[in-house]
Amino acid sequence: MPISLADWKGVPPPSTTLLEGRFIRLEKLDPARHADDLWQAFQGPGADPKLWDYLPYGPFTERSAFNDWLNNHAANSDPYFFSVIDRASGQVQGILSLMSIVPAQGRIEIGHVTFGAPMQRSPKSTEAVYLLAKEAFALGYRRLEWKCNNANARSRYAAERLGFSFEGVFRQHMVVKGQNRDTAWYSILDSEWPKVGAGFERWLSEDNQSGSGQVKGLVECRG
Repeated sequence: MPISLADWKGVPPPSTTLLEGRFIRLEKLDPARHADDLWQAFQGPGADPKLWDYLPYGPFTERSAFNDWLNNHAANSDPYFFSVIDRASGQVQGILSLMSIVPAQGRIEIGHVTFGAPMQRSPKSTEAVYLLAKEAFALGYRRLEWKCNNANARSRYAAERLGFSFEGVFRQHMVVKGQNRDTAWYSILDSEWPKVGAGFERWLSEDNQSGSGQVKGLVECRG
């Protein structure tokens, strides 16, 4: 049966500049304050050598090119970029964005996920996605998307772990860095968010996240 949207009037674009979490906070990307830490997180000693494999840019060998890249991101409203700041250390350790923003249709995507090594496989990376998803649905969006190169096993695993539903593959969707990209599509709908969001909150809680690590996995917390 078709869902009636007779009263649908669209939703506002994202405009928040700060989202607070337990492990991290998200601040609107500000290269003047965030660039030094991001350069170290992405290009410094101990940086993830696979970080740029499936991104349409990077790696950067020169700081000037990196600064131009950040400044371009910061100037845009779509994608709308956030820096991820570790609450314990105050270090900026990653970026991600809300993008493909279509307020009239209530559709939005989390993308350009670029997390430095200190964020990976930690509650910080999960909480960053949770905070953006929570904000998107609080604004009234009906559909939250996640898209990635179908060859990117890490991103596909992350999408499913985070509660996104697989929808299919767009074959020969793009050419990226001289390579074909088949794009895997995932989504969370507003009707699914209460369960998915509650799972995030249980997983991030003090009862579940102790000094020795998690008690239950995110999929288990989602039930």
